[in-house]
Amino acid sequence: MRKRLIHGLVGAGAAVVLVATGAAVAQADESAAEPRAKLSHSQATSKFKSAGLSWSSSGGCSDRNKPNCTSFDQINSATVDGVITLKKSSGCAVNLTGGTETGHASGQYSHWNGYKVDFSLSSCLDNYIKGSFTSIGGSKWKSASGNIYYREGNHWDVTYHNCGGC
Repeated sequence: MRKRLIHGLVGAGAAVVLVATGAAVAQADESAAEPRAKLSHSQATSKFKSAGLSWSSSGGCSDRNKPNCTSFDQINSATVDGVITLKKSSGCAVNLTGGTETGHASGQYSHWNGYKVDFSLSSCLDNYIKGSFTSIGGSKWKSASGNIYYREGNHWDVTYHNCGGC
């Protein structure tokens, strides 16, 4: 049995060493990936499709530079994984209506910078988010992992700081 040594830094500089074999190597390597790694639109939609997620665009397009398109170009890998975690945990259908396209508010944790997505409203998502996460005032809920779910008028605006325990 061939063993492979995997090492890296976690937290505040603490070292971690894993001895892995077989399929566990691939999983360890994947989880060690940069949490803010950027994905192309094609990479993100491939992951969404594999997880049974849907997306729609009012303009029927995916051009990041057009506000009526829904683009995932330059989305954070952790954001994509967080959406997939939400779908798996909730058991709800999830339809994405906003990604990294222009036209959203600016800021460090913005759509443009890959941290935010928008979802269509559904009673399943409403019930899951409001029943599983902590209300932090107004129409905002915070997951145990620190992600923020904001119920705006006609959609959920979600900020993913991490993958939500993926």
